[in-house]
Amino acid sequence: MSEVLDGAPARLGVEQAAARKPLTRGGWSWVLHQGSRDVYVVLVTIYIFAPYFSGVLVGDPVRGQALMAQIATTYGLIVALTAPILGAAVEKYGPRKPLAATLLTIMLPALIVLWWATPGGGLPLAATAGALIVLGVAYNWGDVAANSLLPRAAAEPGQASLLSGLGYVFSNGLSVLMLILMLWGFVLPGQVDWPGIPKTPLLGLSTGHHEPSRLSGPLSALIMALGAIPFLLWTPDAPRTGLRVGAALKAGLVLLRDTFANLKGHRDVATFLATRMLYCDGMTALLVFGGLFAAGVMGWGALEMLVYGVSLSLVGALGGFLAPKLDRVLGPKRAVQIEIAGCLAALICLLGMRPDRILYVFAYDPAGPAAWDGPIYRTLPELFYVGLGLVIAICVTAQYASSRTLLVRLAPADRTAAFFGLYALSGTATVWLGSALVAAATTLFHSQVAGFVPIVALMALGALGLFAVRGGGREA
Repeated sequence: MSEVLDGAPARLGVEQAAARKPLTRGGWSWVLHQGSRDVYVVLVTIYIFAPYFSGVLVGDPVRGQALMAQIATTYGLIVALTAPILGAAVEKYGPRKPLAATLLTIMLPALIVLWWATPGGGLPLAATAGALIVLGVAYNWGDVAANSLLPRAAAEPGQASLLSGLGYVFSNGLSVLMLILMLWGFVLPGQVDWPGIPKTPLLGLSTGHHEPSRLSGPLSALIMALGAIPFLLWTPDAPRTGLRVGAALKAGLVLLRDTFANLKGHRDVATFLATRMLYCDGMTALLVFGGLFAAGVMGWGALEMLVYGVSLSLVGALGGFLAPKLDRVLGPKRAVQIEIAGCLAALICLLGMRPDRILYVFAYDPAGPAAWDGPIYRTLPELFYVGLGLVIAICVTAQYASSRTLLVRLAPADRTAAFFGLYALSGTATVWLGSALVAAATTLFHSQVAGFVPIVALMALGALGLFAVRGGGREA
């Protein structure tokens, strides 16, 4: 069942030896940059600001999920049309760090202005939606720059898989710390009388005015800026090619045209990118709308959502450790298939959860005896829901890491940035389609659960499509 590639025995020895070597300063800086960028995803797009946007600014969880889907559709279309061109252009220009620095100057102010997104005043709803669109575009463009430097950050052959996994480990770990900080300093004070918890929210913030939720934007900006400094200083950049920006753009268009024209010569990369359009965007949509779904269906407030986010981020870090092991034992292609299957099974079960029902068919009385004497998640449906969410978190994190490793394995070494531009396209091309389907299903059936059915279909089709990819198997 395993696939043996040309030169595999020698290459496996090189990769195993490289994995045992210490990571360079540039490699650790790349990991830090990855983690600091992803705090924005966790705080703003999933657990804190997005539910606030949907439930408070919009005022209706179902309409809020539909509007968030429309926002994701918009920035997904923009990225789908521009990311391949961007990736090809930077391939011809050379250095990626100038692009990364430029995108930082766009994202940081856009995150800071979210502080003024208040109901009935401050930043209008339309302007808030516009800021979220700008952030979505800039973040995905930043992925092109950062991911294309992964082979250079590895420094040693075979360390790319390790760095890819560590990036998501650090991302989840840092996100956990930020969520715990939000809980300890801004949400629990004034609500519980526990030792070590401040009596009132830090910085004089008011929970009544939703200031902790609005703080998620500026806090993400601070973490992102700090994490970018080592990356810009020490992660190795590609050398200048001598082309100016305009000339690099024209040459990039030629390279992109040539890349698309010669995809027949790279059949397995093309097949992988096509199938990734489906399964990865299904998982991305799951992340984007997962927090809205939990808040709306289970009726959770800020405390439950923050604890849920901490739990998923903490346990999800295991996926970063799991992915390199599965990549090595099974090969990244089989690893991705297993990770998708685990996520899909848990998601199907999760959609059958309600406050008064477990796994579609088992009725539960929420007014009955509590499952345990705790401050939150006191019912069996809530505990089952959290458990399923933890499985999804592990599988999603592992899938992202293994998919990136699979592209590094399949892509031509001289076109890494160009293919990572296509990789960004495959990761966002159906975000607009998936998000549009989520919006349509949610609006048509006026149900958050119905809105998740297209996500299940995207992941299932993507997992099946990977069977057509040759390569990426276990090396022996």
